Amino acid sequence: MPTPRSTHPLEPLTPAEIETAVALARQEQQTQGLTPASRWRFPVVALKEPPKAVMQAYQPGDAVLREAFLVLLDNQTGQVYEATASLTAGKITSWQHIPDVQPNIMADELEECEAAVKAHPDFQAACQRRGLDLETVVVDPWAIGHFGFADEVGQRLSRCLCYVRSTPDSNFYSRPVDGLVPVVDLNTMAVVRIEDVGDVPVPPETGAYAREFYQTQFRQDLKPLSITQPEGPSFTVEGHLIRWQRWQIRIGFTPREGLVLHQVGYEDQGRLRPILYRASMAEMVVPYGDPRSQHFRKNAFDLGEHGVGMLANSLTNGCDCFGEIRYFDAVLTDSRGNVAITENAVCLHEEDFGILWKHTDWRREHVDVRRSRRLVLSFIATVDNYEYGFYWYFYQDGTIQYEIKLTGILLAAALADEPRYGTLVAPEVNALNHQHFFAMRLDFDVDGTDNSVYEVNSEAVPMGPENPYGNAWYGVSTLLKTEQAAQRLIDPLVGRYWKVVNPNIHNRLGQPVGFKLIPGENVLPFAHPDAPIVKRAGFITRHLWVTPYHPDENFPAGPYPNQHPGGEGLLKWTQRDRALDNTDVVVWYVFGHHHIPRPEDWPVMPVAYSGFTLKPLGFFDQNPALDVPPSPPKQACH
Repeated sequence: MPTPRSTHPLEPLTPAEIETAVALARQEQQTQGLTPASRWRFPVVALKEPPKAVMQAYQPGDAVLREAFLVLLDNQTGQVYEATASLTAGKITSWQHIPDVQPNIMADELEECEAAVKAHPDFQAACQRRGLDLETVVVDPWAIGHFGFADEVGQRLSRCLCYVRSTPDSNFYSRPVDGLVPVVDLNTMAVVRIEDVGDVPVPPETGAYAREFYQTQFRQDLKPLSITQPEGPSFTVEGHLIRWQRWQIRIGFTPREGLVLHQVGYEDQGRLRPILYRASMAEMVVPYGDPRSQHFRKNAFDLGEHGVGMLANSLTNGCDCFGEIRYFDAVLTDSRGNVAITENAVCLHEEDFGILWKHTDWRREHVDVRRSRRLVLSFIATVDNYEYGFYWYFYQDGTIQYEIKLTGILLAAALADEPRYGTLVAPEVNALNHQHFFAMRLDFDVDGTDNSVYEVNSEAVPMGPENPYGNAWYGVSTLLKTEQAAQRLIDPLVGRYWKVVNPNIHNRLGQPVGFKLIPGENVLPFAHPDAPIVKRAGFITRHLWVTPYHPDENFPAGPYPNQHPGGEGLLKWTQRDRALDNTDVVVWYVFGHHHIPRPEDWPVMPVAYSGFTLKPLGFFDQNPALDVPPSPPKQACH
């Protein structure tokens, strides 16, 4: 189908466009005489974004080629293909076999995998030997990773964790069946082997947390809390373009990354000033710290092995979001290429955020104060036992904040004989030590494409004639000239931050305009440098990476981390040590959440928070929020 000329080139694919792209790919399969369509899966069907140069020159109404990008998997041969479908021309314009890779695992593969395991006589016998009713057993497929085992090369595998429910609606994660691990070939859905390292008693408690178990125990002293905007929200939405206060943001949604920001800018000096061309979480990995045979493979790449966009929740007003909400659906596909829409996948709303600025002039008994309001863009994904909330916040003073909210259920093992790799959170339940690493891809265009990145550290001045009382210190900016020089770690002891500036544009004080990246909570991996997970996820060994923009460099562990031995992505690209000064730069910020579990995290975990902040640094000539109006008279503060 031809795409209407009025469609903005960065608008996500519509259901009709997805159907067209899949149909064109199926025609190409037949044309090339490949295996029957019933044996093919579609791990990815998404918008192929136009080249950056095209978008920078784009004017409303311009004709821009509309394309879809597809990843296809032939289950019969195990071969993987990438295709480009021109929706404008109605044909496949690129079809390429990608050897020796495995695309992400899809939700219906997991369902088929569980059914195959439970139907296998050896698994049934293992359950019977343990005294488990097969109807109560849950088989939870995981990506198997890559650990150098020759017999796994070339196979598309899943390694399954097993649990048992106390009742049909109980929390199965509280009752792990340790030592029983089926391995399945996902192309054939055949059980390759069943790893059985011996019977371990299943923990006894149900781990109940759901509302039906607590209806008679809810607190009775909470009064209603309402958020109302009688005149409606302050933002406007046109398609996927959002305008709020002085912000302008375009959003997209991909099966791998989930929510994507495009062309983020702030209206100032009579024009829209660009800040970010594209921003998204590009990878996340969760390495666990238990070395025993049934646990050492627990290293999940939640984007590259599964795709958080595919795992997004349908959100509910008053529960996931609160207030005057505008939702966006995510138009995706199932593994067979059928359109699958996740309704209300992205939530947009405003929040009060306390004081924006205030000063009291006591000499004239005058108070001036403004309330802060922020715009919130969010989505939530359920990745097996964990829930992740991904939140972008935009503030009236030009600040951008990114925050991940971690909740859900801890991954636990039976206590057995090695409690030191976790925490006892319930009788015989050992919640495993783990870390969560998140890698952000931030394509900065601060007031234009050519930017530079500096590291800023604070230094104390030695005592002496210049500093007789020992109080002096100052910030030292160091230009990160090349990719190798730009591989950096946080250091809160010197107040370290990084700034992205446009050396070609200056504010009224003669300073280059810029934004600074302020780290939040962070950590380094505790896995050994030679561990397979570090080879596969080498990006977690640094907190900051910077690369010159390249259209094919989008994922820090490479495009296909599933069962890949590693060495791809940032580790590979930055070996060229390309120049970074005054060019189109992409900043990769990696932050980690370190989790030694607590009993208070069980049976469902209160939210933990992790993230970072981008603050304007000389981008404005003065406080840009001076024009925020005071509160209405009935709320005025004097």
